[in-house]
Amino acid sequence: MPRTIFRTATIALPLVLLAGCSLLDSTFGRKPAPQVPVAPPPPQYAPPVATGRFVIDPDHEDVVGVVQKTVVGKDDTFSDIARRFNVGYEEMVRANPGVDPWLPGVDREVVVPTRFILPNAPRQGIVINLASMRLWYFEPRKAKEPQVVHTYPIGIGRVGWATPEGVTRVSRKMKDPTWRPSAAVRKEHAENDDPVPAVVLPGPDNPLGNRALYLGWPSYLVHGTNKPYGVGIRSSHGCIRLYPEDILQLFELAPIGTPVRVVNQPYLFGWHDGKLYLQAYDVLEDDPRDFAKAPKKLLSKQLAARIQKELKARGETIDWAAVSSIAHEPRGIPAPIAGGSASVDTEVAAAAVVENRVPDGATWDGVSGLPIDEKTFQDMFSDNEAEPAPATNGTGGAAGSKAPAAKKPQG
Repeated sequence: MPRTIFRTATIALPLVLLAGCSLLDSTFGRKPAPQVPVAPPPPQYAPPVATGRFVIDPDHEDVVGVVQKTVVGKDDTFSDIARRFNVGYEEMVRANPGVDPWLPGVDREVVVPTRFILPNAPRQGIVINLASMRLWYFEPRKAKEPQVVHTYPIGIGRVGWATPEGVTRVSRKMKDPTWRPSAAVRKEHAENDDPVPAVVLPGPDNPLGNRALYLGWPSYLVHGTNKPYGVGIRSSHGCIRLYPEDILQLFELAPIGTPVRVVNQPYLFGWHDGKLYLQAYDVLEDDPRDFAKAPKKLLSKQLAARIQKELKARGETIDWAAVSSIAHEPRGIPAPIAGGSASVDTEVAAAAVVENRVPDGATWDGVSGLPIDEKTFQDMFSDNEAEPAPATNGTGGAAGSKAPAAKKPQG
């Protein structure tokens, strides 16, 4: 009996060991199944902020809007992002130095310069700042009421066809206007192998778009455009161009008789939360003032008397080193220079990253209007650099309320 048990145990033991090895092989020898990488969730961005209409305290607010950043989408150019956020092409280029405006790079973070300092001008009617290429419309208001102000990017007259400075009024308004280009404009087009007729009827080929505000200056209009991507650059024969969606709104807001003041202020100063801010733009090529020669003197002249008075009352002094830094590399982004100073980079770093889409409440629907390619855009710039118009056309920096001498709308 014992021998039988021993024999059975002798036979069973290898079987148990064999089974154990098999178990070990199946448990520890098998390679784990490859893990499928899980894509990280897409980043969550804040909704974009519409910065075309503001309600302000007329006596104490100079700075409106917020700086925003967004992430470049597939096939996006600066022109696309500018239209989306209701800023101009040059505003985007200025705010993002060193970035290719036509190939900014998918998923690249870019600055959208949607914070502004109000121009140093009476806050009534239409105020146009040539240096910032931006129009402001101050709605009529009663005493002690808040001020409602709208702002739009604009295209202005190129070198040789400069939009004049001064004061005028809206003399009449026209839906679906007819364009009657001057002889000088027709001559220029003919020389560029792009002849235009003496009369251009309403329609998609009309450079005035579908709305126009005629001014007391017979040669100049505030109007729409059939080339929306000319907004935000020096692209016209002296007229002021708006995006098609913006002129529709301004046309309804501004009645006949609205005062129009055109200024040229590359450096804007304004108070916000106890700090004095400076917003710097490029000086226009044909601006006769030499800001490089006497910067402190010329910049001081840009300070409104109200701001100088408040500086004194607060016991504050301007950080002129900060002024010099901001003015030397203008990016069109306000930064504080008194009551505490900070660089433009600091202001940009604090800005929220928002979704790359048309903000709720914007004037554009995000659909209408076709984009253009770089070649078409560059051709438009080539047209803009044509020979200057003859002096007899009356463009080029008229000051005060004197009306320019030209006789027909230039477009």
